[in-house]
Amino acid sequence: MPMLAAALRSRLTLAWLGLALTLPPLAWWVFGPTGFAVEIVQRRWHADIEVERLRLEAGTDWCDELPAEAFDVTRRVIADPHGRRAGPAEHCRYRLLAWRRQWIAREDGDAASVVRWPSPPLRVEPPGQPGSERLGRRELHYELQLRNGSGQVWTCRTTPDTWQRLQTGQRLRMPVDRWGTADCGLLG
Repeated sequence: MPMLAAALRSRLTLAWLGLALTLPPLAWWVFGPTGFAVEIVQRRWHADIEVERLRLEAGTDWCDELPAEAFDVTRRVIADPHGRRAGPAEHCRYRLLAWRRQWIAREDGDAASVVRWPSPPLRVEPPGQPGSERLGRRELHYELQLRNGSGQVWTCRTTPDTWQRLQTGQRLRMPVDRWGTADCGLLG
């Protein structure tokens, strides 16, 4: 009987020892800091301007709902196939000039360069003629490239204030979810 008690105590001691060795890493994994220790390896900016071109487009609609700029209107009387109008009504085919995004001009730089907007060449046609181009919406993006010790790289868009405050070579902890997606909003 004393041998059985000693063997039981020995197994119980081993179980406690295994639990004691397993719990701290498990607790660190569950309750420890989230994310990865990363280093900022690059700071870049991108200035984008949409270039719009005046295009001649065709369309169809009910004549009482035409855009104000419509021209070359042809009319015909038809019944509404969707049943929203009580009886036959005038339906129109028309053309109009509309500004549509054609391409995006981009200027890039790093932290050492001054942020500048691109100045793309624009096509100029007589007023009211299709083919003219103009500058449209502008967007300025600030990005940080971050790398962890194992070489995994993330690129985070951030605010101008955060981009100015964080410097290349700086180390910090970046929150990353279980699928490897960085929570860039928590960098600031």
